[in-house]
Amino acid sequence: MKRKQALVQAAPDTLTTAFDEVVTLIQQSRQRAYQAVNTELIELYWRVGEYISRKLASAAWGEGVVEQLARYIARQHPDWKGFTRASLFRMRQFYEVYRDDEKVAPLVRQLSWTHHLMIMARAKSAEEREFYVRLSIRERWGKRELERQ
Repeated sequence: MKRKQALVQAAPDTLTTAFDEVVTLIQQSRQRAYQAVNTELIELYWRVGEYISRKLASAAWGEGVVEQLARYIARQHPDWKGFTRASLFRMRQFYEVYRDDEKVAPLVRQLSWTHHLMIMARAKSAEEREFYVRLSIRERWGKRELERQ
């Protein structure tokens, strides 16, 4: 049984507009997916940083335990990247820098990890960090633009 397919004759401009609308839908969906993954990643780094901070603050762990944790993760999950000793301490720093900042803490999930590393490395005060976090979000700065600023 053959199906008859009707050929739709449309003006090229009409098809281009329709195709552009589909491409826009795809781009918007991809951006939302990227943002959701980024938000979850930042949440993970916050929780890991909080965990490490609390263990170190309570003297349940010494700093050497963080090194052991990094080695343990590398052995158990060699395909997981980003959990070196230095990265784990940056997660702790991330948590400690923003945990008491009621204005900025809710905003941190809107920026990438790279943005946070740059802001934490260069901003000297809480006010300066807040300024760059807010401006990066409002202006939708990429990492290159943030670095330039």
